[in-house]
Amino acid sequence: MSEKDVQELERVTICFAGDSGDGMQLTGSQFTNTTAGIGNDLNTLPDYPAEIRAPIGTTFGVSGFQIQFSSSNVHTPGDSPDVLVAMNPAALKVNLKQLVNNGIIIINTDSFQSRNLTLAGYASNPLEDGSLDGHQVFPVNITGLTREALNDVDLSLKEKDRCKNFFALGMTYWMYSRPLETTETWIGQKFKGKDALIEANTKALKAGYSYALSTEIFTTSYKVPKAEKQAGHYRNITGNQGIAFGLITAAKKAERELFLGSYPITPASDILHELAKHRNFGVKTFQAEDEIAGIGAALGAVYAGALGVTTTSGPGIALKSEFMGLAMMTELPLVIINIQRGGPSTGLPTKTEQSDLLQALYGRNGESPIPVIAAAGPADCFNAAFEAARIALQFTTPVILLSDGYIANGTEPWLIPDPGTIPDIVIKQPRTDEEYLPYKRDPERLSRLHALPGTPGLEHRIGGLEKQDVTGNISYDSDNHDKMVRIRADKVGRINRFVDDPELIGKDHGDLLILSWGSTYGPILAAVEKVQKQGREVSWCHLRWINPLPSNLSRFINNFKTVLIPEINLGQLSKVIRAEYLVDARGFNKVRGLPLKTSELLEEIDSILKGLN
Repeated sequence: MSEKDVQELERVTICFAGDSGDGMQLTGSQFTNTTAGIGNDLNTLPDYPAEIRAPIGTTFGVSGFQIQFSSSNVHTPGDSPDVLVAMNPAALKVNLKQLVNNGIIIINTDSFQSRNLTLAGYASNPLEDGSLDGHQVFPVNITGLTREALNDVDLSLKEKDRCKNFFALGMTYWMYSRPLETTETWIGQKFKGKDALIEANTKALKAGYSYALSTEIFTTSYKVPKAEKQAGHYRNITGNQGIAFGLITAAKKAERELFLGSYPITPASDILHELAKHRNFGVKTFQAEDEIAGIGAALGAVYAGALGVTTTSGPGIALKSEFMGLAMMTELPLVIINIQRGGPSTGLPTKTEQSDLLQALYGRNGESPIPVIAAAGPADCFNAAFEAARIALQFTTPVILLSDGYIANGTEPWLIPDPGTIPDIVIKQPRTDEEYLPYKRDPERLSRLHALPGTPGLEHRIGGLEKQDVTGNISYDSDNHDKMVRIRADKVGRINRFVDDPELIGKDHGDLLILSWGSTYGPILAAVEKVQKQGREVSWCHLRWINPLPSNLSRFINNFKTVLIPEINLGQLSKVIRAEYLVDARGFNKVRGLPLKTSELLEEIDSILKGLN
């Protein structure tokens, strides 16, 4: 390596892309774990094909994994890759348009045969027709070199070819000065007892590294120094893992068992998978036969005294709506988690979208307000899940937690909190030596006392029919119904007294306020940091709670000439803000199944500010 140049870079974005069977998610995950281990800040975007078994070699079957890593703070997986590792023509075609000018392309030339070119929709070979001019192209016969490296390993040719992703990974490890040890350890653990697979994958990884080191086509390697971060213990975490850990912590802090009733659905299923691993923490998971059974079981567990949770995506929320209304009517603390995806109907099941905000706010019959909280990123999912559970338990109400596909599958470093610094969730219990009135309320929260079934002296009515105030008896009285509707709405409204107001970044008045929620946090943060460094008057407020809206928002939202709301939908929060504050909010809306791009936001901000001057 001493004979080759080593250049230092602040940040790099790499996209690994190939067929869904080429192991690109595994390759990206290993690169991510290694990068996290050496101390870079990072953010990732796994991009799965929407079809379960798309035809091999077609653009429909391309699986990608993008990571941005840096020696400074990283807020997004990157707008455009600096490096594209393309394992076949379809992967090149899908991702080439995103690559930066003069970007690096590592191409598996063995896959650029006439049949694969045709399947990808190429009329000519891009390696020969000049269409890649303007980029740094590194043609490598990855499949053939992998086979050669594994010549003496006792595996079939098909099994050897499956190791080509580790050959590609080894090349990128050399290019960006990553160590091999983390992945070598993982290989040994993953294939424990399968010595031939351990040998093959390890050899392929080292062969790729050695090839990049020794061949003349790679003349430069790069080094991205360690990022300066707050002291503490970190781990790489996905959003779905963050939700699972937050729920477990909340259950422990509330001294409740955790019960998950769920039906598998992309992209929420990983929460079920993660929680099922933690029975040692008293977690019970139930994979139901359908969405309705999942929420019904969870609500039953809540009634019996557990912290009950159900997980799904938009189509499942539609099926769960009647049980959500029942949880609201009975005022039971159920946590409903919606990992949003592209819609409508089946839509884009593996792509991201902020598609279900209005559904969360209004998608039930009758006056049935439910609190809605939104996570901002993978690491924030821990805090959002904990807070959703806390509010549900202390206010005796169902709570909807919104995440999305980008947050759920993406990763970033998570500073593991000291359990001793996390407050207990204190829940007031009814006493058996006092008269139990199920709808007698706490004067501050308007929550009711939740009596466990079977407790002598705490017998009461429960169900979906309207309740009489205080007693909980069935009531058809019109005045009582009006009163109870208003009380339930008031209870939700009071939540903003018991949660933190969002921070306003910038002045409380000026030319432009950016208002946001959910996974737009990272791209907007990157854009705001840039424009504020330029001395431009831009302020930003990111909403955590959307129902209720924060109390401090009304104090400054009318102090700006323009309010801009970027969303991965056609303007759902914009409608809410216009109705609530009579502000002519301006939307910035992209619905492509991908996170917003910081560069596009910067262009929009620049256009608005120029129009105001």
